[in-house]
Amino acid sequence: MEQSKNINVLSLFDGMSCGQIALNKLGIKYDNYYASEIDKFAIGITKKNYPNTIHLGDVRDVKGEDLPKIDLLFGGSPCQSFSNAGNGKGFEGSSGIFWEYVRVLREVKPKYFMLENVKMKKEWQDIITKELGVEPIAINSSLLSGQNRPRLYWTNIPGVEIPEDKGIVLKDILEDDNLVDKQHLMTPKAMVYMDGLRNGKQRWQYHKNPLDGKAACIVASFYKLSGLGVLDYRTLGKPCRRLTPVECERLQTVPDNYTESASRTQRYKMIGNGWTVDVIAHIFSYMKL
Repeated sequence: MEQSKNINVLSLFDGMSCGQIALNKLGIKYDNYYASEIDKFAIGITKKNYPNTIHLGDVRDVKGEDLPKIDLLFGGSPCQSFSNAGNGKGFEGSSGIFWEYVRVLREVKPKYFMLENVKMKKEWQDIITKELGVEPIAINSSLLSGQNRPRLYWTNIPGVEIPEDKGIVLKDILEDDNLVDKQHLMTPKAMVYMDGLRNGKQRWQYHKNPLDGKAACIVASFYKLSGLGVLDYRTLGKPCRRLTPVECERLQTVPDNYTESASRTQRYKMIGNGWTVDVIAHIFSYMKL
């Protein structure tokens, strides 16, 4: 990454500002950082960590004519109706707000842009590709973090290559079990429930061997009794427990306790809705500003 001037940045749908963490990690200086987000808890975390952020509110109210020259535009439009775990409505569902990203992109005409989203049906992927004029780059966060998180990145930043595998596994990011708050321990009754059957199959999957390999994809629903957020230590003779918010931050390569001023529920939600910072930093490192 080369930089000869300060820049103006516009982020859309970037929740707790993972893109801003990535820019700061790279030492990219910016004059103004504009953010369009409506989640009040995520906005609160951004204000705490980056008080100079200029908040624009709902993306539908963002007008290019009201902004200075934008050098970098990025965002991750909601994935719920694109995701395999979603409702399958595609552009007819909440993911249809992608068109607002396209509108803003055309209005501000930035030097560089990037859009992140989940793997999806080829027909939906092709529509996004046609609108943005670039093919997506498939990068799994597992290359740079301890979680399995395949994502697509559409960008006009030239020359972006797939990052090398750092070999990080789940055990590398775990907190000391002796220091983990007891609120994260699973009761025997809860484990009996989770081991029960639903439609003839075990209700939940777990991290059966939490010391080796990758964590499952961090999702917003980890605040619920979600099996993939539970470390199954029974084969080791230890109490089972949930992943802590700090461990989830580490899996997203977010600084420890970046989200600490929010409730535990909101921490899980915004971390799951966020980006893997080191992947974003890797892509941004190819910019010449």
